[in-house]
Amino acid sequence: MRRLVWLALGLAPVLGLGGFIGWKAHSVARELVDPPFYRPQPLARVEATYRELAEGQDGDPGGSWSSEEVGELQLWRFTRPMPSPGVVLLLHGFGDDRWGTSPALKWFPSLDAAIFTYRRRDDAMRRGGAVPAVTFGVAEAREVIRIVHHLESRGIPRRRILLLGRSLGASVGLLALADLEREGRGPLAGIIWEGAPASSRSFAERLVRGPRDRWWHVLAPPIGTLAAMTAGHLGRYAPEDTDLLNRVGGLQLATPSLCFLANQDRLAPPEVQRALAARFKAGRTIEVSTWHLHCADTLGPAYTAAIRTAVDAWLPGKERGPEGPRPKD
Repeated sequence: MRRLVWLALGLAPVLGLGGFIGWKAHSVARELVDPPFYRPQPLARVEATYRELAEGQDGDPGGSWSSEEVGELQLWRFTRPMPSPGVVLLLHGFGDDRWGTSPALKWFPSLDAAIFTYRRRDDAMRRGGAVPAVTFGVAEAREVIRIVHHLESRGIPRRRILLLGRSLGASVGLLALADLEREGRGPLAGIIWEGAPASSRSFAERLVRGPRDRWWHVLAPPIGTLAAMTAGHLGRYAPEDTDLLNRVGGLQLATPSLCFLANQDRLAPPEVQRALAARFKAGRTIEVSTWHLHCADTLGPAYTAAIRTAVDAWLPGKERGPEGPRPKD
């Protein structure tokens, strides 16, 4: 009996540690597939924001909205009042949707814009019932490719299509771009990206670590790995398919790049951002001493100026044809 008591006492810390790892991994996995901090905005508020953007202000010319069904997706298009040299496809982040990302079109006053919510999660959440899981870029990148192909079918060459993504939107954009370039049909106009998580495993580990290191963060790597595996099971995707360095491996991307690199970022490792930026044949990287998604706040007007300089270089003014921007020649 005494031996059993001592054995139980000896196993208690191990069982407690295992229980903590299992609980924390499951908690992080649930956050990966269904961000707890995201709730869709009421449609009345979405419509009000779209009206404000259409009216324009502070030097933005505004424009008009229209929507169309592209398979199971709803694509919203924003058309400027004057001929545009191209279209920017706005890709939303981890706990966001088309409404939250739509104000970014003001960074591109000369361009038309397009936007959609991955897997139409906002509509599903408003209806109630089953909501598609976030797949950390796997299914979402395929949807971006589908939208690019759709825009091409409407007469907009891919050399006139620009991608903008921040946080998970950056990862989605980079994953989609790698597959688009593998099609061998030429580069896009450009990609502007910031704070791309390296993989679901990396992101899970960094969620465990939080804003500062603690002694128990020695457990973050195994918890992150287990969380990523669990999230992949819940979302029905392979965690390795979210690994950016693996997915762009062997490529020298012809699409020009503008990368805003937050070198204090704990969710998107700076060393991975630098390695990804080096995969582009042409590009500019602006390092900013800040944290995740704070480059715009830190740089102020210089952030917008960098974007507009890149757009001017990538998309010189061209004449619009009946279906979209077309080169004069």
